[in-house]
Amino acid sequence: MLKVLLVEDENLIRRGLKFQMDWTEVGCVVAGDAATGREGLEQIRAIRPDIVITDIRMPDMDGLEMLALGRAECAFDSILITGYSEFDYAKQAIHLGVSEYLLKPVDLNELKACIQQIARRRQDERAPETPEVQLAPDLEPSAMGNKYAAAMLQYIQEHYAQRISLTDLSQELNISCTHLNAKFKAETGYTFHDFLNYYRISRAVELQKQGAYKLYEIAELVGFSDYKYFNKVYKRYVGYAPNKIFPGKK
Repeated sequence: MLKVLLVEDENLIRRGLKFQMDWTEVGCVVAGDAATGREGLEQIRAIRPDIVITDIRMPDMDGLEMLALGRAECAFDSILITGYSEFDYAKQAIHLGVSEYLLKPVDLNELKACIQQIARRRQDERAPETPEVQLAPDLEPSAMGNKYAAAMLQYIQEHYAQRISLTDLSQELNISCTHLNAKFKAETGYTFHDFLNYYRISRAVELQKQGAYKLYEIAELVGFSDYKYFNKVYKRYVGYAPNKIFPGKK
């Protein structure tokens, strides 16, 4: 949840923003509120908010000065609420990184849209690009030069979602695990276990792109009964934990 600080000297407006807006709907919580610029600056130092919503004209310190001093303490997005006569003045404060300017009386739908836009931008800034995890194009059974390696690859592709082992395959092909694993590695560069995990994670990424499953469901669908182990293997092959690449899919 994003932490919001409300700074407004008019009690009625401040309470209206705090209690009439459904903050949880936009992924936020009001972590503090203040009636003056100095109180707002103290709150910025104390709670380190993600978003500061502030009036301009307030006792003892105006909103623009508070934002300038607050940015020296921590990074945050800001939304200015202003009277009509102050609107042009407020827009001159673009160097303060103000995200939006809203006229009084504040339209809660406009405020909601501003919060959502900030939240999307912050999420995009945090999330790395989705990596392309896929099999090398030549790793297909028909391209294998060794019949055992071809059989192993086909077996993995058809049964990766199930509980499988090299021992099972060894018994089915009537060849020792050691020789089978050696033939597969000579052909693909992977051991059976490493390639099985690689293949499962590549399928997991494809399921994530669809956006229809929770992460624990994806883990089960690609053959991982232990969700913690799935996270560990995913990070090993992809470089990031799965919820860092596709935020919100838990």
